[in-house]
Amino acid sequence: MKASGLGLDAFFSYFCGLFKKQLSIMFQRNYETVFILTPVLSDVQMKDTVDKFVNLLKEEGAEIVNVENWGLKKLAYPIQKKTTGFYVMVEFKALPDLIKRFEVELRRDETVMRFLTTVLDKHALAYAERRRKGEFNKKEAKEEQAS
Repeated sequence: MKASGLGLDAFFSYFCGLFKKQLSIMFQRNYETVFILTPVLSDVQMKDTVDKFVNLLKEEGAEIVNVENWGLKKLAYPIQKKTTGFYVMVEFKALPDLIKRFEVELRRDETVMRFLTTVLDKHALAYAERRRKGEFNKKEAKEEQAS
């Protein structure tokens, strides 16, 4: 049996592929992961590590919304006998089952000292959008000009 020039198996595979893609879009959630990299890395090594994790997310079907490098910051308490670390924030959309695999990779990497992944609700999404647009930096600049 042929349906419009396609074999029934090919038609079924095509339909299942479309359905699976629609389901994955429907069930994607917004996440934000902040991780701290060891301060002994050079800038190139730090950027390579960040790119490795961003590419891992992309390969697994996640959509990267934003990547922010917050730079070298002082830690609140020593971690692995280090008092500073490179902070990186990655905001992305993905299926929930990807998070476990992503966090396993973060744990395996020796350059990652700590990480935290959170699900963004509608209020956090609105805040993240405003932060990306730089609304908070503008207010700080206005306050500095006023004084």
